[in-house]
Amino acid sequence: MRFFDRARRIVHWYNFPVSSLPFGIAIAAVFSVTSLLIVLFRVSPLTAPAQALPAFFVAVFLTISTVGTIFFIALWRFLPWHVWDTGKITAISLRQGILLAFSVSIILLFLIWKLLNWWIALLIVGVFVLIELACRH
Repeated sequence: MRFFDRARRIVHWYNFPVSSLPFGIAIAAVFSVTSLLIVLFRVSPLTAPAQALPAFFVAVFLTISTVGTIFFIALWRFLPWHVWDTGKITAISLRQGILLAFSVSIILLFLIWKLLNWWIALLIVGVFVLIELACRH
């Protein structure tokens, strides 16, 4: 019985109006994932590295920020620790998605520069977690 209740909540969550902000973010997520796939499959970093790396980083940033925002919206709706309206949940989720995209982009940049260790990745993620905690208050 709990499974059907959870499934009903998921279907209800996807049944938002077309003009809502989460729907716009979902459409942006589809476009950003498509742009990332185009950059990954069609742009060669060997023939045009000046265009390939910035296009890759922009596509990764947009993809992670939009998909992360959708993930955080779903997380805050299914784990209701606070009584927030949809606007506040969307604003907080957007901020968290952008911070997640910044941290992953910096980690990928350090990986390309061959400077990444596991503890450097933890430090980068820790800095962005502390920024998020500072933004809450």
